[in-house]
Amino acid sequence: MRAVRVHQYQQSPSIDQVPEPVVRGPLDVLVEVKAAGVCRTDLHIIEGQWAKLSGVTLPYTIGHENAGTVREVGPAVSTVAPGDTVILHPLVTCGLCHACRAGDDSHCENSAFPGIDTDGGMADLLLTNARAVVRLDPGLEPADVAALADAGLTAYHAVRKAVPLLPPGTHAVVIGAGGLGHIGLQSLTALTAAEVTVVDRSPEALELASRLGADHTVLSDGDQVAAVLDLTGGKGAHVVFDFVGENGTEAEGVAMTRDTGSYFVIGYGGRVDVPTIDIISREINIIGNLVGTYTDLVELMTLAARGRVTLRTRTYPLDAALDALADLDAGRIPGGRAILVP
Repeated sequence: MRAVRVHQYQQSPSIDQVPEPVVRGPLDVLVEVKAAGVCRTDLHIIEGQWAKLSGVTLPYTIGHENAGTVREVGPAVSTVAPGDTVILHPLVTCGLCHACRAGDDSHCENSAFPGIDTDGGMADLLLTNARAVVRLDPGLEPADVAALADAGLTAYHAVRKAVPLLPPGTHAVVIGAGGLGHIGLQSLTALTAAEVTVVDRSPEALELASRLGADHTVLSDGDQVAAVLDLTGGKGAHVVFDFVGENGTEAEGVAMTRDTGSYFVIGYGGRVDVPTIDIISREINIIGNLVGTYTDLVELMTLAARGRVTLRTRTYPLDAALDALADLDAGRIPGGRAILVP
């Protein structure tokens, strides 16, 4: 089968022919990949940012946002059957550790993360397990939702955590209305009554944000912090969601956060450098956000089936994976997601 493989960091992947994965375990599920999202994390993997954390041995197949059709299942699988259309939670979890039993399967002690530390789904087939598989509503197509499996799930997870902080009358800021941010914005409007301001450097992305329900948009032109403070009466937002997390948004996000407010870090690549006296005197919270849980994904698919969360996508054939990665890296997919369709 075909697979997009990283052979060396700082070099472009290649599209190779590799053996097909085989069902061996009782809970294994083999999926024909019908859509694989192209994520900025894939770029960070190629750059080598994940090398020490993942511990993966090169070469391996990337791709951690996957949806498709079940081809084969292990003998103990009863929740899905061959032919079912599914989206895959990005983690393959055990179900037995304390985190899994507590419903916090994103922190499973025995997990594998296809596309990060094992072979992923930018390929014709992907092997996962029954705990990762969510059947899709008949009205949803894999290419329409694949990127929700990680980018969407991460954005939704952050918003879901912030819901108690955002009752009516509060103000939320979304930094970055791109592949993650436009999903986070829709999650905010679906789950809260907060007033929402979106900050982005792309006029096109801000136009999309307005169509998706943003109350205010601010162009990132050097005066964005002052503009947000003006919109919030000089106080800043109750919650700031930073879907960029680099190139200066870290400091800007903290500056946009009001005293006793919360700065949620979702995008990454930079550093948060805040004097401890400022954290204490302002009583601000700095909150990290990993990918969401299986339950988060089920909830997100419910919103997608109801049309409350939709993706702006550009599809590429699997053989054009390098073009998709290049377009993402060059910012040629503003406000949307690249999807590989094998």
